[in-house]
Amino acid sequence: MSTFKAPKGTYDLLPPDSAAFLAVREAIAAPLRNSGYGYIETPGFENVELFARGVGESTDIVTKEMYTLTTKGGDNLALRPEGTASVLRAALEANLHKAGNLPVKLWYSGSYYRYERPQKGRYRHFSQVGAEAIGTEDPALDAELIILADQAYRSLGLRNFRILLNSLGDKECRPVYREALQGFLRDLDLDEDTRRRAEINPLRVLDDKRAEVQKQLVGAPMLRDYLCDACKAYHEEVRELLTAAGVAFEDDEKLVRGLDYYTRTTFEFVHDGLGSQSAVGGGGRYDGLSEMIGGPALPSVGWALGVDRTVLALEAEGVDLRLPATTDVFAVPLGEEARRTLFGVVTELRRAGVATDFSYGGKGVKAAMKAANRSGARFALVLGERDLAEGVVQLKDMASGEQEAIPLAEAVAVVRGRVG
Repeated sequence: MSTFKAPKGTYDLLPPDSAAFLAVREAIAAPLRNSGYGYIETPGFENVELFARGVGESTDIVTKEMYTLTTKGGDNLALRPEGTASVLRAALEANLHKAGNLPVKLWYSGSYYRYERPQKGRYRHFSQVGAEAIGTEDPALDAELIILADQAYRSLGLRNFRILLNSLGDKECRPVYREALQGFLRDLDLDEDTRRRAEINPLRVLDDKRAEVQKQLVGAPMLRDYLCDACKAYHEEVRELLTAAGVAFEDDEKLVRGLDYYTRTTFEFVHDGLGSQSAVGGGGRYDGLSEMIGGPALPSVGWALGVDRTVLALEAEGVDLRLPATTDVFAVPLGEEARRTLFGVVTELRRAGVATDFSYGGKGVKAAMKAANRSGARFALVLGERDLAEGVVQLKDMASGEQEAIPLAEAVAVVRGRVG
C-alpha cells in the first residue's frame, strides 16, 4: 500500500462506482444541451478578489472555507469554491455578451473546493454540474432552469426531492427590508459573530440553523411583505410558469442561499433522505453580480447541482441506474499464435464500435473465464490452437453458457450482429 492517502475530506472516484457519477453528470447535462446551453470550462483557481467581491465578503465561503494561495509571482489566488463567478468572469472576458445573442446560455461540470468539516455528503472537494443564462431579465428563463433541473432529476428516476422557492427582491425593495430586519436583529441576544453578520448581510441570519437563533427569529419581518410591485409580479409569473409546466414547488420565505449575489428568484432542491445535508442543488437570479466584478449590467440566472449529493439521493431512494456493462465481449486466447490472431480481432471489433476487452498476461483458461465473468461481458470469444487450425472461434453466451463455433473470418460481423 502507498504511504500516501487522499487529503482529508476528499475522495477518489473509482470503478465501478464512478460509472454512477458519470451517468448523473450526463443526465444533468442532457436537457441543457437540448435547450441551447453551450459547454464552458474555466480554470480550477481564480484571482481571490473575484470570489471576495462576487460571492461576498460576509459569506462563510469567503471568510472560512476558501483555499487561498500566493504564487511565486505574488498573485493571490483561490481554488474555486463555486462556479458562477468564474463562468461570468470568462463570459465577460471573452465579450460573449456583445455577440448579439442574449441570453448567453452556458453549462459546466467540474470540481470545487471548500475547507469544510468533512461529513457524509459534505466534502472539501466536490463535483457539480451547473448552468447559467447571462444577460436577460425574464421570468421564463428562471422557470426554464428550474424545469430543466427537475427534468434531469426525474430522468435519473429520482422522485423524493422538493423544490423550495422564494424571492429576495431587488435593489429597490431589498434595502428597505434589510433595514427593517437589522432593526429587529439588533434587539436579539446574538453572539458576536452573528451580530457582525447581521450588520453586513442580515438575510444570512435567517439561514442560521441553530435552534436558539431560530427561536428568536419568530416574528421577524418577512421579505414578501416588503417586495415592490415589480418583484411581486415577476415572482408570480415564475410561479405560474412552473405550475403550468407541471413542476411542483413549495414557497419558502426563509430561503436565502449562502451567496450574497442573489436577487429576486432563489430556489433549492432538497432531498429528505440525506439527513442534515439535504440540499442536492440550488440557484437563483443574480442581476447585480456582473457589476460587482467590474462588468456591465447583465441580469442573469443559474444553478448548480451537486453530483455527489445526487448519487447519495439515488442511493437513499434505492434507485438502480441500470448502467450498461462497460464490456460487451471478452476475448480469451489459448496459446501464443491464438493470442496474436485474437488480438487482431479485438482491435477490429473495437473499431467497429463493439466494447471489447482481452485476457492479458497469458492466463490459463480457468482464470481467463473468471476475468470474462467479472467484466460483465455478454459474450466470450475463445480461440485455441485447434480452433485456429479449423479457421473458427468459439462464441460463448455468458448468460446461458451456450457455445458455438463461428468462422474466424466472419467473427467481427457475427459478433456485431449479436451485440447490436
